[in-house]
Parts: sequence; structure tokens; C-alpha cells
Amino acid sequence: MKGPGLFSDIGKKAKDLLTKDYSCDQKLTISTYSASGVGLTSAAVKKGGLYSFDIGTQYKYKNTLVDVKVDTDSNVSTTLTMSEILPSTKTIASFKLPDYNSGKLEIQYFHDHAGVATAVALKQSPVVDLSGTIGIHGIAFGAEAGFDTASGTFTKYNAGISLGKPDYNASIILADKGDTLRASYVYHLDEMQKSAMVGEITRRFSTNENTFTVGGQYIIDPQTTVKSRLNNSGKLAALLQHELKPKSILTISGEFDTKDLDRAPKFGLALALKP
Repeated sequence: MKGPGLFSDIGKKAKDLLTKDYSCDQKLTISTYSASGVGLTSAAVKKGGLYSFDIGTQYKYKNTLVDVKVDTDSNVSTTLTMSEILPSTKTIASFKLPDYNSGKLEIQYFHDHAGVATAVALKQSPVVDLSGTIGIHGIAFGAEAGFDTASGTFTKYNAGISLGKPDYNASIILADKGDTLRASYVYHLDEMQKSAMVGEITRRFSTNENTFTVGGQYIIDPQTTVKSRLNNSGKLAALLQHELKPKSILTISGEFDTKDLDRAPKFGLALALKP
């Protein structure tokens, strides 16, 4: 990917630092790959008192990736990703059976100073999503909109701006049709941008509600990472991630309410094995 990226990349660094890999579920994932480019992934998840399983296979040939997944609800999800059909483009087609109206086609275009994405649902009266971003020297402006051709109404329209430098990244997003304003700031503590501090403020105008969240990530050693976050509601979460061997990762996370210590904390455990 080159240029300023897509609209979905605005604020993504802060979002990943505050949410990625945090979980209160128990999950085991086993992945294997062959020299011919075929991969097989099996996953088992316990969420609350419910268990779910899925198995998927991936096949990569040149610039094409095919991903097929089957879960315990008899859903078959297929994603076809093709890069460089035209220069600087990526095409993604997906559908899920037995829901024949779940088909979706997305085309992404990357330029040195712009990024454009359009997605169309593959049904008679589709929802059309369009987003665009322009930028230079680390500054990017972007907007996105969704239009429902069946009702003739907009399903969403959002806008955002980001500023990225080697040691920090800042962004402001106006989302939910102008009802939510979200500002975030990420400061990197090292040149490799692995350890960082993050702060995010969210204002919802319709409810007059403000949410403040701070967090951080620290690399203890090349195999071990710790993360934490705290919001103004008193929810404190922490995460420990350790690479047991190359590409095999153990993640332990937990969350508790500092304003209600009588409530039992939540814990999550995830083990991803890649022999």
C-alpha cells in the first residue's frame, strides 16, 4: 500500500492500541501452511457458556488469495482477493452461504497522494459505499458515504483528518452522520514504533456524553508485549502477549471495573499456534 491509505486507516493506530487483542473469551487457533501455498486454520472459541468452531483454508497463487471458512452454524464464507488486476488496485469479492444476498464486491485504488475505495452489495437493490482520501507529507483528509438504493437514503457519511510523523500520529473523525466526534493521539516511545502511549476523546452530541480513554503498549523484550487501557467509566484492562516460538503467540487479557470492585473481573486467553 502506498500514499495516504484509505479512509479506514484514519485513526486506526489509536484504535488498534486500545482494542486489538483485548478479549474476554477463550480461543485456540492452529494454522498450518504448505510449500504449495495452501494454508489450513482451525479455531475453537468459548464465549460465555457457548462454544463455536470453524475451519478455513487459504490458497495463494501469484497475486490471488482465496479464503474459504466453514463454521458450526453451517455457514460457508468465501473471500477472493486479487491484487494488481489494474496497476495500484486491489479487488475483494466475498459472499456467505446460505445467505445469497451477502455478496459484496470492493475495489481499492492506491495512489501516491490518494486512496479510493468503493464497495457494492451484490443484490438487486444494493447498498453502495464510497470513500476517498487525499494527502501529502503525512497529512491526510478523507470522507466516506453509504447510500441505500432501495430506500434512496444515506446509511452513513463520515469525515476525518490525520497527521502522521515518525514519533506521533493524531486524528480527528466526525462519524455517525455528524453525531460523534472522535479525536485521538498516539506518541511512539521508540524509533521502531512498537512502544507507544495513546489517548482518545469521544463526544456524542445526541446524548451529551463524553468518553476519555488512555492506554499504552510496551515491549519488554522481542517476544513479550504488555498493553493497558483505562477509561473515565473506571474500566481498566490489561494484556500480556508472549511469542512462545516464531509465529506462535499466547495472549492473556483481563478487565475489571475500578468503581465496582465487588464485580468479578473478566479474563481472556488466546493461543495461536503455527507449527
